[in-house]
Amino acid sequence: MSILDSKAVTKVSATALIAIILVAAVVGVAYVLWSRQAQSAENIIIGVCSDLDTPAGKDILQGALLASEQTNAEGGVLGRNVTIVSEDDDSLSVGDTFVATNALTRLLTVDNADYVIVGPGSTMVQQDVCSEHKTIHFSVWTPSVEHTQRVLDNYDKYKYFFKVWFPNTTVMNIGHIQGLSALKNLTGFTKIGYLLPDGSAMKDYTIPILDRELPPLGFEIVYRGVYPVMSTTDFSSYLAAAEASGVEVLFTISVQQGASVAGFVKEWHDRQSPFVIWGDMVGAVDLKFWNLTEGKTEYVAVRSIPSAIEYPLTSKTLTTRSTYLERWGTLPGELGVSAYDVVRFILPDAIRRAETTETEAVIKALEASSVETSMAGRFVFTSSHDILVGEAGIGELSEQYMLYIVCQWQNGVQVPIFPDALRTAAGATYKYPPWQGAWSD
Repeated sequence: MSILDSKAVTKVSATALIAIILVAAVVGVAYVLWSRQAQSAENIIIGVCSDLDTPAGKDILQGALLASEQTNAEGGVLGRNVTIVSEDDDSLSVGDTFVATNALTRLLTVDNADYVIVGPGSTMVQQDVCSEHKTIHFSVWTPSVEHTQRVLDNYDKYKYFFKVWFPNTTVMNIGHIQGLSALKNLTGFTKIGYLLPDGSAMKDYTIPILDRELPPLGFEIVYRGVYPVMSTTDFSSYLAAAEASGVEVLFTISVQQGASVAGFVKEWHDRQSPFVIWGDMVGAVDLKFWNLTEGKTEYVAVRSIPSAIEYPLTSKTLTTRSTYLERWGTLPGELGVSAYDVVRFILPDAIRRAETTETEAVIKALEASSVETSMAGRFVFTSSHDILVGEAGIGELSEQYMLYIVCQWQNGVQVPIFPDALRTAAGATYKYPPWQGAWSD
């Protein structure tokens, strides 16, 4: 038997040691890569695609981030953490469909989002991209019935689309009519006028409905005004025409933000126009609007949202409002609350009931949703994946579906005026301006 000398043993040992180290290194690297992949696979990834440089985009992302933090602090969903990823689509500042499509595609293919929240933009493009990738996506801003109609017309392709905010044009017009009818019952005012932007939605849907539905309710339409939305900054001529026609209620819709809407309200106040304003003015819902108008928005009634009023419409409303303020230093807008509700309540509820994140099962669970959120006592989707809006008729306000809410600015806060049950529950009253007007008699 040959005996290895010490040098041979040392050489063999060194070779073996090197081999062991190399194997260990390879195994170690492989384990790290595997563990990272496994950790990523365990997380539920929710993507946010919006114009992140705008207040609306920031609001959406902040709402989603806050909701994910709170959900993870409570153990996640089915034991899995929620991760938020985002892409800036420049949809509001640039409006380039190609840029928006690329951003959404990156979210799905590079960021590997399991679910997507999409902000304002080209909804049909968003639908097509997400449907191609068979990815469930939630829209927080899409008023057109055309988008949800696609779900009915081609369910297999567009079943991945769900809308969580901004009631469609038909529902909004019904809300307008019901709200104005309630105002007539409150005030006795019957002479009404409307001032609307010149968009096709107004001409094709809203104006015909107002002209058809208001007279049978006892209204006399004495003024009809349509203004160029892109160029109008001075509303004095429209206000003068409304005054000359004897208007008691001026119903107005405005899609402009900030200064333009503030200018309209300040002109109404400074003229001491002898009619009340009731309407749907996007910029007037923001809580900063009081300061923007120097308090001259007092007595103006606008369609509002639960997070803008200090009233517990649901058991979640005020908590969402206060935690968002604490986390981000500002109050949430309607888009931020909608994104928050998706991540905090709507999607987790569906996944837990489905007991899986498998897409088809989650779609079926979403379609059967009836969950309390910050915005609704019972958040429910219609058959077209739209929002079910209106009173459920089962008693308490906290048990209602998404509501069309009108608030009146009083002393710097928005006080709920419509629906009547909400006004009564909040102990609120409708108030008139201090100058002479239709209410003086």
